[in-house]
Amino acid sequence: MTVFARSILRTGFATALALAAGFANAAEIKVLSTMALRPVLEELLPQFERAHGHRVVIDYDTANIMANRVRAGAAVDLAIVTPALLAELAVQNRVVAGSNVTLARSGVGIVVRKGALKPDISTVDTLKRALLEAKSIAYTTTGQSGTYFAGLIERLGIAAEVKAKARTPAGGSTGELVAKGEAEMAVQQIPELLATPGVDYVGPLPPSVQNMTPFAAGVTTVAKEPAAARALIEFLQAPAAARVMREKGLEPGA
Repeated sequence: MTVFARSILRTGFATALALAAGFANAAEIKVLSTMALRPVLEELLPQFERAHGHRVVIDYDTANIMANRVRAGAAVDLAIVTPALLAELAVQNRVVAGSNVTLARSGVGIVVRKGALKPDISTVDTLKRALLEAKSIAYTTTGQSGTYFAGLIERLGIAAEVKAKARTPAGGSTGELVAKGEAEMAVQQIPELLATPGVDYVGPLPPSVQNMTPFAAGVTTVAKEPAAARALIEFLQAPAAARVMREKGLEPGA
C-alpha cells in the first residue's frame, strides 16, 4: 500500500471517529408545533437530523391546542406557537423566560376545491360577497386564523350568515374538508392551505383586513434536551431555512 493510500485510510478513519463521537451525543428532541409551520418543518427537519444526528419527534395542531398541552405539563423540549402564548407559558414557568425566538409570520388565505371557480376576494367588498355566496365555509375554532376570521365576519356584519353554514372543527386542516367536499371554501394560514392536496388556492385576504400571525419557538422548563432544542432553533433561523419558509408561504423572521 502506498503512503498516499495509507494517508487516505487514516483520514477516512479519523473522519468516521469524529462523526461517531458527534452522533454519540445525539438527542431525541420532542416538539409541539403549530400546523402553520408543518409544511416548512416537514422539509427542514430531515436536513437538521442529518446535519446534527439528532432525532425530532413532533406533533402538530393549532397553536392554542399545543400551548394547552405545554400548560398541562407535556414532556416536550420545544414549543412552536405564537410569541404571546410563549410569553404566557413563561409566566406560568412552562417555558424558559427569554428562550423564545420568532421564526416567521403567516397571513390568512382562502381555498376552494380543485377545479372550482375561484371567487374574487381582492377587496373587502368582493370578499364579503364571496363569503355570503359560498354554500359552506370551514375555519377552526382554536387556530389563530379561525379566531381572527370569527372576529372579521363580526366586523363585516355577516357573522350570522356565515356561522349558519360554517364547518368549524377545533383544529386540523380546514383545506382537507374542502378537498373531501365537506365545505365549499376554507379559511386558514396560507402555508397550511398551500400544502393541502385537492384544493386550489384563491389568495390572501385583502391587505386592509389581513392578519399576519408571528410564530416563535421556545424551550420548555421540563426539557430533557435543552441544548439540542436550542440547536434546532438556530437551524430554523439560518438563511437556507428562510428560503424554504418563503417557498411555503411564510415570511421569515420577526
